Amino acid sequence: MLKKFLIALVGFVIVVLALAGVKYAQIKEMSKISHVPPATAVTTIEASAVAWHPVLQSIGTLAPVEGVTISADAEGTIVKILVESGTAVKAGDPLVEIDTSVESAQLNASQVRAELAKINIERAKELLENKTLAKSEYDTIEATAKQSLADVAALKAQIDKKLVRAPFDGRIGIRLVNVGQYISKGRALMPLQKLDPIFANFNVPQRQLSSLTIGQKVSVTVDAYRGKVFEGVISAINSEVDSSSRNVSVQATLANAQELLRAGMFAEVEIELPVGEPKVVLPATAIAYAPYGNSIFIVEKMKDPAGLEYLGVRQQVVKLGDTRGDLVAVEGGVKAGEQVVTAGVFKLRNSAPVQVNNSSRPSAESAPKPENT
Repeated sequence: MLKKFLIALVGFVIVVLALAGVKYAQIKEMSKISHVPPATAVTTIEASAVAWHPVLQSIGTLAPVEGVTISADAEGTIVKILVESGTAVKAGDPLVEIDTSVESAQLNASQVRAELAKINIERAKELLENKTLAKSEYDTIEATAKQSLADVAALKAQIDKKLVRAPFDGRIGIRLVNVGQYISKGRALMPLQKLDPIFANFNVPQRQLSSLTIGQKVSVTVDAYRGKVFEGVISAINSEVDSSSRNVSVQATLANAQELLRAGMFAEVEIELPVGEPKVVLPATAIAYAPYGNSIFIVEKMKDPAGLEYLGVRQQVVKLGDTRGDLVAVEGGVKAGEQVVTAGVFKLRNSAPVQVNNSSRPSAESAPKPENT
């Protein structure tokens, strides 16, 4: 009986040991298999360090270097308009002629009186030299002659005022009067503006005042010419700061030979500041935006708990800086040359496995030009 028990016990032990050996072998084999979740397909880009020109952005308004609304110096009826709307004129060119028929007649009469006064003064001089004319009478004749000459000069000046001339080189706007119209003194006739060069007036915060200098480069864009950049330089900085807004007024001068820019246009202004240290730049699609902090995912080789190597991502919190088109400058934990995920960041977590496929990358241009613009 005891013998049978021992045989059964030995058989049981052998079975248990065999099962344990099989299980050990299975566990050992399973330990060689990676327990990392399936890899996520992503695109990557190599982080690069770029020395960007930092810029200060503002909005402003374009203004002419010289601009006036030409008005009449004298009243009367318009007999000629000597320029068309939109015409380029030179300083001194006649623009509008007002009727001078009455003044011309008065001028002729005054000139006759002046000639007679001139003859009288010549005779009076002879009589005064012969002492046949009193000095007081000579003075009266001389004064009358001078008065006649003054009347002639006054009428000539009045006639001259009725021929309106361009005060400077520029371009005429849309005229505001017509031939045959009676106008009073001071009546607006037409705008005249000098558009080359042209001013861009804008404001910047007082804290940026130390960054501004005369001659500093600026770039201006306007809605009318999207994608075209107009270059200029700062030509004036106001001597005082606005006490209500704490902004300082700045004026830039832009070349405008083709007169594409017009006074009154809304303008976006970028002021080029001195070059700073090179910064690591990445596409904006590489940023995982979050309320608690923005981050990126850096691709690098990792090991799972079993010690097997795989391609994974390390989440790194970063501080965002300036943006240029599709690119954004970042600081904190990322170095130039590292591979950074640019698409699929919202599906990732720290140490997640990835599969890189760069056959189609997101746009990464500092000055993108979409096809539909």
